[in-house]
Amino acid sequence: MKSIIIYSIFLLFAIHTVAQQKEIFYADPTIYVENGRYYLTGTGGDNSGLSGFSVLTSEDLKNWVSPKEDSIHKILTQGKNNFGTRGFWAPQIFKVDNRYYLTYTSNEQTVLAKSNSVLGPYRQDKIAPIDASEKNIDSFIFKDEDGKYYLYHVRFDNGNYLWVAELDMATGNIKSSTLKKVFEQTETWEATSNFKSAPIMEGPTIIKLKNKYYLFYSANHFKNIDYAVGYAVADSPYGPWEKQKDSPIIHRSIVGENGSGHGDLFEGLNGQLYYVYHVHFSEHQVSPRRTRIVPVKKKWDSKEKVYSFSVNEDEVLIPVISKD
Repeated sequence: MKSIIIYSIFLLFAIHTVAQQKEIFYADPTIYVENGRYYLTGTGGDNSGLSGFSVLTSEDLKNWVSPKEDSIHKILTQGKNNFGTRGFWAPQIFKVDNRYYLTYTSNEQTVLAKSNSVLGPYRQDKIAPIDASEKNIDSFIFKDEDGKYYLYHVRFDNGNYLWVAELDMATGNIKSSTLKKVFEQTETWEATSNFKSAPIMEGPTIIKLKNKYYLFYSANHFKNIDYAVGYAVADSPYGPWEKQKDSPIIHRSIVGENGSGHGDLFEGLNGQLYYVYHVHFSEHQVSPRRTRIVPVKKKWDSKEKVYSFSVNEDEVLIPVISKD
């Protein structure tokens, strides 16, 4: 009888735990780290549609909560204070001095908004995209050691291609004379037959290690089960880029779930490098896409003088929203 009672208590606790938690459905996710806390945002993720961005916070990467009393805390909302009326995608939070910035896509244009708090609200002084000359999406802003900023993003030309340009943070505009295409679609893994599409390379993230630039990007259509993450290395923010032969480093064959890609690298509170990304909802359904986090191992190649990167399926984290 005692064992039955203990089991019943355990079962009730398990049911209560599951009821108090639910998976997170941010696509194109990003995580910002500050003062012992993680801030997670991305495309969608709530029932408000694609009309802005909400945020969750965590101290352990596993359990996430809304940072304020509201069940959904919006850091940017469609309206008169920001550019865009539809398609709010792929945000990135970063800090310059004492000001926080949010770059994102809306109306298939890259946008830059700012706030005095990491929790927003993020707004624009001048309601305009970064570069209105043509459509561009999936912005990532990288600051080099010399203080220069670079906008990595996607432009359309019978496909999605990565581009880079120096960004003037004072004006929020690119220096058009510096605009350069990153590279072409060249690798077999970047275009598999499981979903036919024009060339697609997107979701850029840049880090710099030992004077080398590492560009992580996703390839294939996001509906393709082979959507995946690879990386390239260069000696300059403009390249030329050498795609690494161990790519992709995140793929369904590695992490065990379809459509794994389009995320962001960040350093955890423990100094560990992580990649946050999305996967398909199931083997037979793409959306809503689920959020995943995985530790990234880096290994120094003394012969090639570069780092190589890898992840393990058994270390993938499934972040959940927790309620007290």
